[in-house]
Amino acid sequence: MNHFCLKCGTLLITKKNDGRDREICPACGWVNYEILKVSAGVRIEKDGRLLLVQRGIHPWKGLWYLPAGFVEVDEEPYQGAIREAFEETGLQVKLTKLVDVYTYTDDPRGNGIVVLYDAEIESGELRLTPETMDAGFYSVDEILNMKFAGLTVTKEVNDWLHLKGCEKEVQA
Repeated sequence: MNHFCLKCGTLLITKKNDGRDREICPACGWVNYEILKVSAGVRIEKDGRLLLVQRGIHPWKGLWYLPAGFVEVDEEPYQGAIREAFEETGLQVKLTKLVDVYTYTDDPRGNGIVVLYDAEIESGELRLTPETMDAGFYSVDEILNMKFAGLTVTKEVNDWLHLKGCEKEVQA
């Protein structure tokens, strides 16, 4: 795929810069620094069961994940997590703690990080959205038979399973 300079519109070329191959504008010298995408999500537990949603869109349509998505340019990660939880589940949530920051390299939309928070439901009813095919709270035994949307979600779910004392792990 061809990329063009954001300053002058010239076709970028690939050259070594700071020891890495980077796209550089041969006309004005602008350097395109590829950066990680930032995502945020929530881990919600109810009665020992984990909230999972089944993706209704690509990539990974039909696979399971924790409610999460890209952080908008005008948001803090915690705001993005709250927004994504509502957009994907219809639930208004309150964040209770930062769980971890995970990295991903297997998303076809680009590499990034996901900031995951524990959350509690404040209001709303669990509902499906255009982004979700199914959603619900699942037990450890049910989760062990599910297929997950990528390596990061698999790690997030396995971390939760370990918290529950489960020695088994799910696979992507």
